Amino acid sequence: MITVNPDGKIMVRRCLVTLRPFRLFVLGIGFFSLCFLMTSLGGQFSARRPGDSPFTVRTEVMGGPESRGVLRKMSDLLELMVKRMDTLARLENSSELHRAAGDRHFPVDRLPSGAGLMERIQAIAQNVSDIAVKVDQILRHSLLLHSKVSEGRRDQCEAPSDPKFPDCSGKVEWMRARWTSDPCYAFFGVDGTECSFLIYLSEVEWFCPPLPWRNQTATQRARKPLPKVQAVFRSNLSHLLELMGSGKESLIFMKKRTKRLTAQWALAAQRLAQKLGGVRRDQKQILVHIGFLTEESGDVFSPRVLKGGPLGEMVQWADILAALYVLGHGLRITVSLKELQSNLGVPPGRGNCPLTMPLPFDLIYTDYHGLQQMKQHMGLSFKKYRCRIRVIDTFGTEPAYNHEEYATLHGYRTNWGYWNLNPKQFMTMFPHTPDNSFMGFVSEELNETEKRLIKGGKASNMAVVYGKEASIWKGKEKFLSILNKYMEIHGTVYYESQRPPEVPAFVKNHGLLPQPEFQQLLRKAKLFIGFGFPYEGPAPLEAIANGCVFLQSRFSPPHSSLNHEFFRGKPTSREVFSQHPYAEKFIGKPHVWTVNYNNSEELEAAIKAIMRTQVDPYLPYEYTCEGMLERVHAYIQHQDFCAAPGPGPPGARALESPFILAPNATHLKWARNASLAPGAWPPAHSLRAWLAAAGRACTDACLDHGLICEPSFFPFLNSQDAFQTLQVPCDGTESEMNHLYPAFAQPGQECFLQKEPLLFSCAGSSTKYRRLCPCRDFRKGQVALCQDCL
Repeated sequence: MITVNPDGKIMVRRCLVTLRPFRLFVLGIGFFSLCFLMTSLGGQFSARRPGDSPFTVRTEVMGGPESRGVLRKMSDLLELMVKRMDTLARLENSSELHRAAGDRHFPVDRLPSGAGLMERIQAIAQNVSDIAVKVDQILRHSLLLHSKVSEGRRDQCEAPSDPKFPDCSGKVEWMRARWTSDPCYAFFGVDGTECSFLIYLSEVEWFCPPLPWRNQTATQRARKPLPKVQAVFRSNLSHLLELMGSGKESLIFMKKRTKRLTAQWALAAQRLAQKLGGVRRDQKQILVHIGFLTEESGDVFSPRVLKGGPLGEMVQWADILAALYVLGHGLRITVSLKELQSNLGVPPGRGNCPLTMPLPFDLIYTDYHGLQQMKQHMGLSFKKYRCRIRVIDTFGTEPAYNHEEYATLHGYRTNWGYWNLNPKQFMTMFPHTPDNSFMGFVSEELNETEKRLIKGGKASNMAVVYGKEASIWKGKEKFLSILNKYMEIHGTVYYESQRPPEVPAFVKNHGLLPQPEFQQLLRKAKLFIGFGFPYEGPAPLEAIANGCVFLQSRFSPPHSSLNHEFFRGKPTSREVFSQHPYAEKFIGKPHVWTVNYNNSEELEAAIKAIMRTQVDPYLPYEYTCEGMLERVHAYIQHQDFCAAPGPGPPGARALESPFILAPNATHLKWARNASLAPGAWPPAHSLRAWLAAAGRACTDACLDHGLICEPSFFPFLNSQDAFQTLQVPCDGTESEMNHLYPAFAQPGQECFLQKEPLLFSCAGSSTKYRRLCPCRDFRKGQVALCQDCL
């Protein structure tokens, strides 16, 4: 104790002056003590479950009510320290008042004595000492209890030999050697003991059976599904613009596009709502992760938005976001890895553990970059939830490249394939491969008044070149000189200070134009010219929609991954016969002319014919806002890749054949009296099956008959019955993994069935085989949907 003497006032005053730093000192001691407690109990605290408070201790490790009582007492002590520090703060304030009063002395009894203040300081110090003692006691008690529990359960913590869990023992061995390789294991409670291994492998992962002595109510309690809410069409997109965020030039471009098209989206929603009538649409919770815009993937697009870089991907993503939002679904949008991890519930660590919670999203739309990021950070949850993923894939992924084992064995493996997804989960910009789903984008739709104004304001001799980067113009001097004899040529090539040397002087270059100004240029022009690159972009459709004729080059030989650097490494064997195959096949003349640019006579003849031709603005229905809404609605409503597989194993025979031979004996049809496959989409009655000519792909064989190949119908045809009904003479039938099966080999009169459902493919051909091809009809202007698909 300190004896009070006449100098007590001086001591009190000194204490008050030094009170602020002392307060920080005491606060530091208190915080350090708490941190020491947490880190000392390391394993126990790291063993918390998702949803627990950060300071919740697992009672099974700590030892029940006694330990919890000690912790409560320690918490009370810390709270008392805080209250006393507040008292000291008030003392500090009173000292400042004392100094401010000057000669006006306050009564001495209003100030605490020096002895009382020192007693409080000593009490706080003693409290800190008590905390240290309690921590030591808890640690000793915890270690003793843990050793007893381990001895009591040692016989219950051996890897069981359960035939239902054949991988359990191997996974335990792996955990023994590698559990420290990723901090996520400690996050889920793994501490190096056999019990912690088995608890993790049975409750967090699913390789081992549940331990009988564990409390199963917590682990079996599944999150209750949220009540289903009906989706309602939206016409106001202001909230979507907020969800899209800002800070990147790419996002700014996408938001401007969405805002500009708001009125068209609203009108399209109104029309589709009338078409669907009272169809119930459940609202889906959807995560949209645009992987190519993340910093981790390099985000090469954002810096090039203002420099003439490719905008096709951003056009498509902007329209996907708008379609999902207008359809009334719940959206979460991420463009960074950190946001992705937070929304998925990724545990801390290196991505080897499952998610900390059930996936809160019904669907995830992403791209190949995002797909890779999810696989790296979702652990086993990626395999569990990958059926919910939709991959926006510009050029498509064919089944032969998608199946990892098959691609590796047969030379189809690339940097972008081998994901073992259902091929329909890949969604393309154009409907060039029916094996994938056609997502598309939209072009601005003109009303009748706008169409008349455009048609009357066209300049008959004005041409605009498709190519914003100067490199596209390189080597095109001869072509441009021929065109210049007939037309005034305009360009929109990006440049900073000096005119690009690749652009001839007779070309009127406007520089890079904002989208509205570019649209105005197209509305005046007669001709829109492609130089062979970029492939399959949105600009030609925009030009045709604004009343231009699109002139493009025919490729001979066709471009593919075998002979062209651009396609090398892409997961497709598709041969591209022109710059824009969709425009050539699905639109054609008079709106689209495809000629050999190396033949001057053919080129000049085409230019003269185009100048004499009058065309109206034209936009395919599937590229209108209503067409895209219709398509995306149908996908969300009917596509379910998480459901169990349909028809049985290859070769399985039904009690009664569902097929009948068409009257002209050329193809199979679904019998009217046959029971429809439950849940099949497209509906099975739209099936038409043809035996393609040797060397012909099913994609082309169906188009030959005015139909579309439908890969979801392959399982119905993958049987001996289908060949017999079609009167194909099979001397033998075998099942193998081959992306061309089911097929008939003519030399040996042998029929082959498909062994691997993921390899059913409309693409691919061989002169050795006549492929059995499933075809269907389609809605006018909407090749993605059959007549009864909506």
